[in-house]
Order: sequence, then structure tokens, then C-alpha cells
Amino acid sequence: MFAPTSTVVLGIDPGLTRCGYAALSPQPGGAASLLSMGVLSSPKEDSLPRRLATLQIDLEQLIADVQPCAIAVEQVFFQNNVRTAMSVGQVSGLVLALAYKLGIEVVQYTPSQVKSSVAGSGTANKLQVQKMVQRRLGLNSLPQPADAADAAAIALCHMAVSPLSNSVKRASIGARA
Repeated sequence: MFAPTSTVVLGIDPGLTRCGYAALSPQPGGAASLLSMGVLSSPKEDSLPRRLATLQIDLEQLIADVQPCAIAVEQVFFQNNVRTAMSVGQVSGLVLALAYKLGIEVVQYTPSQVKSSVAGSGTANKLQVQKMVQRRLGLNSLPQPADAADAAAIALCHMAVSPLSNSVKRASIGARA
């Protein structure tokens, strides 16, 4: 069982070919510092089970390195391409199961929740989200690749939503007592 002692939030933008990740640490005043950001990948020529196993090993190592207290994952909400939706769903399931197995809080956010939280509009485009991630993290340039920027946005969303969610949980527990 994993026992996180940090306040690091790991954002994951699930994908079989490119799985974006960003580890952020909350700072005073609602700011965040970037600890790690990038993309995990699996070779397209490998079989699906092998690709998922490769991602699992890489995710386990990433989690061991950043020791998150929470993992925020983009929820598969709608996808025109069924094949893409299936592979994103498989990687998302892998992340959810791994986090649960390790005893790490895991939450999912829809793309519109992430966009609204980070850019102020649930219909923001990729560039608007990247610019807000750049601003919020104090980066000199737009975060690249887009999958990593999306993962940072997911982590930022969780950091914004989590305090309110925790307050609601505490209030409902207190009301039941």
C-alpha cells in the first residue's frame, strides 16, 4: 500500500500512443509549481496487452518518483473515433485501477470541467488552455506537447476543485454525526 505524504497532484491525459502527465505541487495563494511534465508512450507496432503493460510499468515508476497524494484523470466523455475512445478508455481504466491499488485518491474530470476551471470557459480551445497553463505555472513558453499541457490542466483543475470538494465532504460528515 502506498502512503503519500506529499501534496503533489498528478494529472493524467490518458492515451495509448501518448499519455500526458504533469506533477504539480500547490503553493500558497492558489499557485502551483511544476515538478514534472511529459508524455509516456508505447510503440504502435506492439500488441495491445504489451502496450498497456509498458504504460503500466512507466506509470508505476512515475508514481514512485513523484509520490502524488492524488491522481486526476481526464474522463472519456465523447469521442468521434471509436478506436481512439476505446484505447483512451483502456488507459484510463489502467490508471484508475493502479491508483486504487496503491491507495491514492483518484478522480476524473470531463474535458469541459477542466477547460472551465483552467480557462474560464468549458468551450475553450487547446491553445487557450495551453496559454492559461503557461500563465498559471509561470512557464516561459507554451507547454508542449499538447498531451502534457492537458495533463497539467487536469492537475490544475483538481487543485481548484479539491478544496471545495473536501469542505463539502467534511460538512456532510458533520451533519450525519
